Amino acid sequence: MSTTADPLATLASLPGVADSVDSVRKSIDRVYGHRIMRRRSNEVTGEAALRSARGSAALSGADWALEEVRRRTDFSGDEEARTVGAALRLSAEAGQLLSVWRQSPLRVLARLHLVAAGGDAPDESVGRPRLAGEAVDEPLIELELPDADEVAGRLDGLARLLLSGTQAPALVTAAVVHGELLALRPFGSCNGLVARTAERVVLVGSGLDPKSICPSEVGYAELGRAAYVAALENYVSGTPEGMAAWIAHCGRAVELGARESTAVCEALQRGAA
Repeated sequence: MSTTADPLATLASLPGVADSVDSVRKSIDRVYGHRIMRRRSNEVTGEAALRSARGSAALSGADWALEEVRRRTDFSGDEEARTVGAALRLSAEAGQLLSVWRQSPLRVLARLHLVAAGGDAPDESVGRPRLAGEAVDEPLIELELPDADEVAGRLDGLARLLLSGTQAPALVTAAVVHGELLALRPFGSCNGLVARTAERVVLVGSGLDPKSICPSEVGYAELGRAAYVAALENYVSGTPEGMAAWIAHCGRAVELGARESTAVCEALQRGAA
């Protein structure tokens, strides 16, 4: 990224990014303008959280039907069940961490990993960046894994960037947080789940989607795992074109999430949800 005082704002000026930002804003505004949002927004938020978790779990290899996620109460069985359970816990936790995020993003990331990992990882590895020689279980992402020193340095740089403030649109900031965490895979497990939840924290905390009703995770799942990985490769390339393509991918996912919640609003209005 750029070495200017506000590198995120520099990304926002890349060709095509302004169009993505504008399209996302219009999509979100349409959902918030729906008449159902005036009196039943809590129901829309709850449904979005469920669908967000389902989408994120699907990207991490547990592609369950929405109704299966809805009816299950025990997620302690096989690996897929534990992945879905982790995604549900993260979806519930995200909204509780907004004030902490503004003060210490790294504390929030540690908390998210604790929530996601539950009792599935050794105690000493949960909630902290991996150390030299520690393995990473993230089968979807096969890119070269940065070493522990690089992870620590880039996490610190990301945190300082976020805390210094930016004039960049929320979509750009959220996309960079998401992409950087996926590229680094700082934890021994659950990195994808944590990265997507961190993106949600940024989108909600920025005021772009304050009620958390536009689940980008739904969009990523709909666009598919292959497109997700290809978009991440664009991010990792670090080129202006690659960064713009990643931001556009993230924007499209948010738009699809907004479309999903619009459908929920319509169903509620018909009395069918």
